[in-house]
Amino acid sequence: MTIVSSSLWNDILDHLRLSQPEIVRGWFVNLVLGAIDHGVIEIQAANDAQVQYLERHCQACFAEAAQAATGRLVSVAFTCGAQPEDGESAARLRSSLDDELPLNRDFTFEHFVTGPCNRLAHAAAVAVADDPGRTYNPLFIHGPVGLGKTHLLQAVCHSVRSKQPLARFYYISCEAFTNHFIDAVERGTLYQFRYRYRHVDGLVIDDIQLLAERERSQEEFFHTFNALHQSQRQIILSADCCPAEIPSLEERLVSRFNSGLVALMDRPCLETRMAIVQKKAKLRCIEVPESVVRLIASRIDTNIRELEGALLRVDALSQTNGGSISLDVARQALGDPAPRAVPIGNILDTVSRFFDVKPADLQSKRRSKSVTVPRHVCMYLARQLTPLSFEEIGGYFGGRDHTTVLHGTRSVGQLIKQDPSFGRRVDEIATEIRLRSR
Repeated sequence: MTIVSSSLWNDILDHLRLSQPEIVRGWFVNLVLGAIDHGVIEIQAANDAQVQYLERHCQACFAEAAQAATGRLVSVAFTCGAQPEDGESAARLRSSLDDELPLNRDFTFEHFVTGPCNRLAHAAAVAVADDPGRTYNPLFIHGPVGLGKTHLLQAVCHSVRSKQPLARFYYISCEAFTNHFIDAVERGTLYQFRYRYRHVDGLVIDDIQLLAERERSQEEFFHTFNALHQSQRQIILSADCCPAEIPSLEERLVSRFNSGLVALMDRPCLETRMAIVQKKAKLRCIEVPESVVRLIASRIDTNIRELEGALLRVDALSQTNGGSISLDVARQALGDPAPRAVPIGNILDTVSRFFDVKPADLQSKRRSKSVTVPRHVCMYLARQLTPLSFEEIGGYFGGRDHTTVLHGTRSVGQLIKQDPSFGRRVDEIATEIRLRSR
């Protein structure tokens, strides 16, 4: 058995603060470092709740820090030391149970893609993280599912904990808050419950709309909100709708939620979706051609989770086939839909704008190359996107017969194979036509 020095414990804590700041808690300084016995370092906590947190969330991190500090292949074991003497200390320790939702390491400001749809919410979250409790308090972020509300909430927690390791920002779901309250009522431990939620530096609750139709929970949260707000502790909430639209929510809570900044997160535009796909691909070390990025972003316009799911399907299929990601692989993975009937006028207008020619010229008898190529592209896309026959398409472009249309579509097909840049341009035109025709 080897007795370890206090400097070693300081080295371990310093390593944790640098490498794993999200797991560090203020009460870590009260942990007691024991001896090293057969390659195992004993670490004593104050109570069973702290031991449970350490074993659940910190085992590997502490072992890594201990190995870095000692230069030896050691492990750690957590034990329970002396219990607190007074009731207030016990309540304080119980308030540190840390059964909050775990933070996703990727949900940081660095990995968040901003666009017109979320710029206000992002800027507000950054401001709150820089000066919690004083800027935009409360901050209420709302919008449909899968648009990054949880990402922003966790990004604030990551940022605050990295700048203020001892600050206690409690991130939890509304369902967990309600369950904790019900459990406290049943067990007669409301004092401990209130201490836990009213003595934090910041309370971050996801999906607050679940508080609706729960009168006693709303009453409790009302007093919790007041206690935190009056002491300038930060409150951040998220919901799938604005405060006034949450059903059965008490008017006094609606008023308090609206007293700070209410920020909407809307569905991202095409450019933002493309940036999101690129960011997700980079995080997962997936090389994705721009044409595939555009295909995924144009095909999925609902939410970010589905964008990421589509990217993973494309990557999985490419690995199964043993090749790189290509446009064909992406179409196969996403399930290339049957051509949808779109107004041929949309095709004409979009192509003429891309090639900077007049729509009337494409329907005329002119045969110059500046007109012939875009006219053939129109015919090619008309065959891809409409149920029209060759004769019907030819009739729309100056009464040309079916052989002329067939020649035009084949010419474009050959150009796409020979010139990848031309193919990307045609795909871009087709994508815009589909979006316009929805």
